[in-house]
Amino acid sequence: MKYYYDFHLHSCLSPCGDEDMTPNNIVGMAKLLGLDVIALTDHNTCENCPAVMEVGAREGLCVVPGMELSTSEDIHMVCLFPDLHKALRFSAYVREHTANIQNRPEIYGRQLKMNAADEIIGEESDLLIMASEISVEQAYELVKSFGGFVYPAHIDRDSYSITAVLGDLTPECNHGFAGISYDADEAFLKKMYSVDGVELMQSSDAHYLENMKDAKNTIDLPELTPQAVIDYFAARAK
Repeated sequence: MKYYYDFHLHSCLSPCGDEDMTPNNIVGMAKLLGLDVIALTDHNTCENCPAVMEVGAREGLCVVPGMELSTSEDIHMVCLFPDLHKALRFSAYVREHTANIQNRPEIYGRQLKMNAADEIIGEESDLLIMASEISVEQAYELVKSFGGFVYPAHIDRDSYSITAVLGDLTPECNHGFAGISYDADEAFLKKMYSVDGVELMQSSDAHYLENMKDAKNTIDLPELTPQAVIDYFAARAK
């Protein structure tokens, strides 16, 4: 069955995420837009996934726990996981392999941890947009070892993308998938980059509620669960 997705969303835990990107607001907006499944992919952390998943379960929206990983090359990668336990284990691993640089909220924004009632339960002090020690070539097998799947984020952008940093996609780094923006020109991307045979996942990369997009793109799943999402990617990986 086909389900409408958005696999790249940020909460108020990302320093560049608006404080209105709370668990209830994200899930509520996703429902209003007609989405069936979303992924929360904050920068270098999965710590707001528990709250968003709890709200999603209550409201009938499938939420995949995820992360937008910053590699050692400063390339952003979308990481998705089949369950919260694996996501949080990976989050802890990334934390151990990223430099501890203090956030400056007046410059980068606050990094708010929330519960399912949209109450602030903490504030991350380390800046979450720092490059980790994990290279883009290491990312696939590493995320796989935590039960997840990873692919390059927003390859159509001129910053923090694999195409901007390395100049092109490579089979070693994309494994058959790449993320692009809702308004990306697929024909242009196929001409500019080696995307023949690469499935382009269109997501909003929303940091503000108004940046979330109407349901447009679908994924064909036998059931609506995070595990089914991971199985979809794994079955088509190259």
